[in-house]
Amino acid sequence: MGQKTIPIFPCRSIADTWEFYRALGFEQTTWQTRPNPFLGVRHGDIDVQFYGWKKHDPAASMHMCYVVTDDVDALYESFRSGLKAALGRVPTRGLPRVGVLKDMTYGVRQFLLTDPDGIQLRIGQQISENLDHAPIPTEPVAKALHMAALLGDSKGDHRAAARILDKLFETGEPLTAPQRFKALTMRADTALHLDDAARARTFLSEARAVPLTDAERADLNDELIRLDDLASSADTPGA
Repeated sequence: MGQKTIPIFPCRSIADTWEFYRALGFEQTTWQTRPNPFLGVRHGDIDVQFYGWKKHDPAASMHMCYVVTDDVDALYESFRSGLKAALGRVPTRGLPRVGVLKDMTYGVRQFLLTDPDGIQLRIGQQISENLDHAPIPTEPVAKALHMAALLGDSKGDHRAAARILDKLFETGEPLTAPQRFKALTMRADTALHLDDAARARTFLSEARAVPLTDAERADLNDELIRLDDLASSADTPGA
C-alpha cells in the first residue's frame, strides 16, 4: 500500500503564488476561485497545495516542508534558471529567495527555497549513510565558518553570523585561500540580508580577488555559483 503526503499552505493570492511556482517549472493541478481560493501545483513527484487567506503574514510564516530528491543539483539549477528568467536575477534575500546549495554536516546536500508568502521548502538529497550531526570543529577558523553558516543559513540570524565573520577577520587568524573565499562570500551574503548592499559589493570584490587553483575552484563550485547570484542581487536596487 502506497501513501503520499501533500502539504497545504496559506497564501495571500493564488494568482501570485501560481506565477511564482510556474516560473520554477511547476504545473497547475488544481485551480478554484469560488467559494474559496485554492491552488494545487506539481513538479515531478512534488505536490503542494495552497488556500487563499488574505490575512496571512509572510514575515511571520513558520510553514515549511522537506522535499527529498535523488538529484538535488539538477533541481537547484532548474529552479535558479526559472527564477532568473522570470525575475532577471536569482533572488537571494527577502521574499522570494533561494538559499545556497551545500553539503550539510548531517549527510545531506540541500538548499532552501522560500516563496513570496514565506513558505519554505527544504530540498535535499542524502549523500551519506550517516545522518548524525558532525561534531563542531575545534580549529578556530573551521569553527567560525561552521557557526556562521549554521546561524546564517539554518537559523536566519544574519547579524550573529556577521559578527562571527567580522571577528574572524579582525583576529588575524591565518586563512587558506578557500577559507578566505568562503568567509568573504558568506559575509557578503549576510550584508545583503542586513540591507547593506555597499558592504556586500566590497566583500564580493575581495572574494573575487582571492587567488584559487583550478582544483580549489572545482571544490568551491557551490560557493562560486552563490557569489554570482549575490553579485546580481547586490547590483539590483531593492532586490
